[in-house]
Amino acid sequence: MNVLKKILKIAGITLACLAVLISIFLLIPRPQSVSRNNFLVNGGRPVLIAHGGGNLEFPDNTLEAFYNAFSIDPNVMMKTDVAITRDGVVILTHDLTLDRKTNVSGYVHDWNYSDLMEQEVDFNFHSPISGGFRSVDPVPFRTYSGQTVTPLDVSYPAGVTARHPSRFLATTLEELIKAFPNNTINVEIKQTGEIGLEALVSVIEMMQRLDAQYRTFDRIVLASFHDDIYEELTRYHSQIPNFMFSPNYGGAIKLYLTHWVGLDFIYNEPVTVLQIPVRQGPLPLDWRFFIWAVHRHNIAVHYWTINDAETMRALARKGADGIMTDRPALLKEVLDDIFGPGNSRQLF
Repeated sequence: MNVLKKILKIAGITLACLAVLISIFLLIPRPQSVSRNNFLVNGGRPVLIAHGGGNLEFPDNTLEAFYNAFSIDPNVMMKTDVAITRDGVVILTHDLTLDRKTNVSGYVHDWNYSDLMEQEVDFNFHSPISGGFRSVDPVPFRTYSGQTVTPLDVSYPAGVTARHPSRFLATTLEELIKAFPNNTINVEIKQTGEIGLEALVSVIEMMQRLDAQYRTFDRIVLASFHDDIYEELTRYHSQIPNFMFSPNYGGAIKLYLTHWVGLDFIYNEPVTVLQIPVRQGPLPLDWRFFIWAVHRHNIAVHYWTINDAETMRALARKGADGIMTDRPALLKEVLDDIFGPGNSRQLF
C-alpha cells in the first residue's frame, strides 16, 4: 500500500511539474514572423480566396474566372498558379503540361506564349490525364452544376469587355496584376529545378518592375511546395523589404508539431501566411487552438480547398483568416449568412 502511495505521489509531482513547464512554455513570447500582417482578420469575416478564380464556376487560372470572382466579391483574394513558357513569359496554369486544361498538348515550358496566343489556344477544357498527358480527345469544361460557359457569361466591370467571344485565352501573371490593382494575390510557382528558379526570378523581377504603380510587394504572397523554390523565397526575404511568402509542407508541419509539444517558441520562419488543408494525413489542422497559436506568431491562416458549406461555416467560426474555394459564389453566401451581407474587407 505504501508503495502504491509513493508511486501516486511521484506521478502527481511529475504531472504538476509538467503542468508548470507547459504553462511556462505557453507564456514565452513567440517570435513574430513579420512585423506587420494585414492578412490577419482577428476573428472577423474571413477573406474569400478564389482558387484559380473559382475553377468549379469558370475554367481555372483564366482572366475570365478571376473577373467572375471579382463580380462576387470585389475584395476577393486571387489564388493562382504559374509556370514559365519557352519564350520567358509567366502564365497562369496549374499544370506543368497543357493537356488537362487546353485543346493542345505538351509541357508549358516547351511552348512559346506567342504561339499560344497566335493559335488562340483555348483553356476551356478539363480532360483526364495520365502522367500529365491525355490519351483521349479534350473534354470541354463544365461547371459544378454541369453547365458550359463562355467569356460572354462573365459579369465584367465597367469598361471591360471579353477578350474573345468563345475561347478562354492564355493569361499572363502581369495581366492579372494589372487587371486587379487593389486585390491581394497568392502566386504559387508550379515548376521546380532550373525552370522553376527561372520562373521565380521572372516573377520577382516583374514585381519589382510593377511595384511603384501596382504595389506588388504589398499585396502579392508567393508560395511553392518545392524545397528548392522555398529556399530561394527565404533568401529573397532577407534582401527585399515587405517580401511575403508562405511555407512549404515541411514548414507548416514543423509549426504544427512544435505547437503541440509547447515548443513553437523556437519557430521563427519569416512567413506571412500559413496555407494548409483541414487535415494532413491523420493530423487535423483546423483546431481553434492551433489557429490561435499561429496568430501568436503574427501569421495568418488560410485553408484550402473548401467547396462544401458545412466546412466553410466551421472554419469561419473557428477564426480562419481566409478560405480558399473553387466555388466563390457559395462561400459568399455562407459568409453573408454568418457575418451579414457584405464583402471581405480590403486588405490594402
